[in-house]
Amino acid sequence: MRKILNIPNLLSLLRLFGVPYFFWLITSQNNYALAIVVLLLSGATDWLDGYAARKLNQQTRLGELLDPLVDRLYVMAAIVAMVITKELPVILLALFLARDLLMLVLVWLLKKKGHSGFPVHFIGKAATMNLLWAFPLVLLGTFSGIIGTISHSVAFAFLIWGLALYWYAAWLYVMQYRSLKLVRSAGE
Repeated sequence: MRKILNIPNLLSLLRLFGVPYFFWLITSQNNYALAIVVLLLSGATDWLDGYAARKLNQQTRLGELLDPLVDRLYVMAAIVAMVITKELPVILLALFLARDLLMLVLVWLLKKKGHSGFPVHFIGKAATMNLLWAFPLVLLGTFSGIIGTISHSVAFAFLIWGLALYWYAAWLYVMQYRSLKLVRSAGE
């Protein structure tokens, strides 16, 4: 039990508990400034938990699963919250949900063939990074003045790039699955 409750995993759990708070700040409180702070703290603890896991040699399977799960929850919470508050268009949510549905089916097919999952691609990490930069900028884009104006434009550049990379990573996973299927068929 002690090995599971290490510093990196506790930081990931702290990030996990921040997801509903972040969502509530946007949808119920319209407190975008505090929501930005929560996102920035989440980003800092995301980096810190990975650093601590490597530095303290405290990598665990729980941490490997929890870290990307929390990232995914922040991305979805941000998109849903910002669609609810009309800061983002519904089509953006539809594109993200379609991609995640594709990945769920793909992972299900992969597990059906006895594999545990896909290795994480740098492209997927880059997509998530772009998105996690975009969301605080979308919120900053609601502020008045030059900061709001610039943030709005930059936010949508990060969003578009993040979404494109997100779909590109999915395409890479589809190609990986197809090559696995082809290799298996050739070997049978």
